[in-house]
Amino acid sequence: MLTDHPALQLFSELLVASPSGREAALAAIVRQKLTEWDIAHEQDGMGNVIVRLNGRSPQAPLIMFAAHMDEIGLVVTKINNDGSLQVNRTGGLHPWKLGEGPVEILGDRETIVGVLSMGSTHTANAANQAVTWNDVCVLTGLSPEQLKAAGVRPGSTGVPTRERRGPVLFGDPADPMVAAWTFDDRMGMVALLRLLARLKEEGIRPSHPTIIAFTVSEEVGGHGAKSLAMREQPEIFISVDGAPIPPGTPLELDGRPAIWSKDRLGHYDQPLLQALCQAALDAGTELQPVVYQSAASDASLVFYAGGAQRIACMGQVRANSHGFEVARLSVFDHMLETLVQFVRGFGGGDYNEFQEATN
Repeated sequence: MLTDHPALQLFSELLVASPSGREAALAAIVRQKLTEWDIAHEQDGMGNVIVRLNGRSPQAPLIMFAAHMDEIGLVVTKINNDGSLQVNRTGGLHPWKLGEGPVEILGDRETIVGVLSMGSTHTANAANQAVTWNDVCVLTGLSPEQLKAAGVRPGSTGVPTRERRGPVLFGDPADPMVAAWTFDDRMGMVALLRLLARLKEEGIRPSHPTIIAFTVSEEVGGHGAKSLAMREQPEIFISVDGAPIPPGTPLELDGRPAIWSKDRLGHYDQPLLQALCQAALDAGTELQPVVYQSAASDASLVFYAGGAQRIACMGQVRANSHGFEVARLSVFDHMLETLVQFVRGFGGGDYNEFQEATN
């Protein structure tokens, strides 16, 4: 199944390698898009890309929306004498999620392709083996000298090759599923880019002073968002990310986005949650509340560091988190319409209406 759906078109354009600490190529694509759309933006020293929007109500507090540009990946820990690479995870990647197959390693001077290898199954205990990073390596076919010439070293990072990423549409053509190697968090980026394009196209001015940010290093501690929030001091910080479905979670892959109510770092702002839920209803959809015990977002990491007073996190519901993720295609439009409604203000109203709804 092929599609010209704008979310998937934009997502496909963003599928360059972008492991934590190596987001420059993806940031360049974001900046190119913003320049093409004549949207003023800037980039700070950490690499965060920032768009500032004036609000209709000068007395309203600053709201920051953020989607992170980095992805989970692997990091080289040692180069063996035969040119194979010992690797470990950066972010929440596990080798059994990635499986054997081609990966690209970002050297300082050249990107090389290798194959993640888990060894032979012709062993007595193969059926019962639990694969960890100690059990895998990357076969490169290159000598240590050739790897050095490419700038591959301990600390170089890698991700699956572009050919392995998707997206793939399947299921009911009237309401299809879509899958790809981690929507996390390029689909959050897609939502915010589409939001900016919509605001520009329709001349919508946000109810609040607003910053829309594309942040770095979320998967390894939220460092880009924390630095940005500490500098800009938003009262409200909203992550636009995904929503995994661990066992026992009451989420459904039915096109409704999710909103986080609590994660491992604490509770989100409940009146703000209710305001976002109302914006979703006004937009013709609904948000699914969820509680996590083993997850965090840019928003909760910022809140935990004292960088914002009120936080929220919303995004697409996705199965197979940190792997070949699956979502309902319709969820991406529902996310966009909810964001447009929230940024515009309820019923096109002003800050006072928003303040009443969130207090």
